[in-house]
Parts: sequence; structure tokens; C-alpha cells
Amino acid sequence: MNGNVQQVYELLKQVTDPEIPVLSLEDLGVIRDIDVNDSEIIVTISPTYSGCPAMEVMEQDIVDVLKKEGHRVGLPSNIRVETQLSPAWTTDWITEKGKKALFEYGIMPPSKSGEILCPQCESKQVELISQFGSTACKALYRCTDCLEPFDYFKCH
Repeated sequence: MNGNVQQVYELLKQVTDPEIPVLSLEDLGVIRDIDVNDSEIIVTISPTYSGCPAMEVMEQDIVDVLKKEGHRVGLPSNIRVETQLSPAWTTDWITEKGKKALFEYGIMPPSKSGEILCPQCESKQVELISQFGSTACKALYRCTDCLEPFDYFKCH
């Protein structure tokens, strides 16, 4: 990774998901590519699902951080954010750090094993309330031990 790309990458670690502020876009796995040339910075991102309403906010947050901080490290001021739909984003792209942050925040991260734990008390005694939680990419569960509701970040 060249020096300018590394600088952009480090700056983008500040940008969080607008719907889940404990996750950086890096930990969510939506940053697909960074290109820096003499005249511009191009950041390519993938939405977590088609039609994700947070994409515009993510794009603006990326531009804002790079414009604010980029001049300090001598980066070009022309910034372009592109959307890449293929390959489609997958929950496999969430980092281990991101999964841990989700759980600590009260959201059960994606589980390929199918085991869903309550993020409040870590009980396995949970029940599905709705296929859709606070956002379309999450389902709503309730723990039958502590009775707390929680979101589960669906695998896809």
C-alpha cells in the first residue's frame, strides 16, 4: 500500500456506520478500495444491502473526514466515492473486532453456526420476535432468561 493510500486508510478508520456508531466502515467491511493519484482520492464502498438508506450518509462522512484531515497530510482535495455492487457485501467481511464491538453494544453479530446468544446475559435461550429488527439487515430476538429484546445481525 503506497503512503498516500495508507494515510487515507488511517483517516477512514474514523468514519463510523451511521446506524451502528460502534462500527467503523473498516470493521463493517464496506470499504472495498482506495486509490490516490495526483489530482484525486477515489474511495470505493459496497452497501450492506441494496437500497441501504445509510449509503448517502456514509459517502458524505467519508468526504467530510478526508476534506477536514486530508490537507494536514498533503492529500488531494478532490474526493470521489464510488459504489460497488459486485461482489455483493457479505457479513463475512465484518472484522472480528467489529463482531466483538457489535456484541458489546448489544447486537448479536452474524453466526454461521446458527447459535444466537443474548448479548445482555449470554444465554442461549432466545426466541425470534420478528425477521426485521431496527434495520432490515437485523432480526429482533428476545432472551427468555433475562427477557431483554435484542437485534441479531443476519448472515448474508
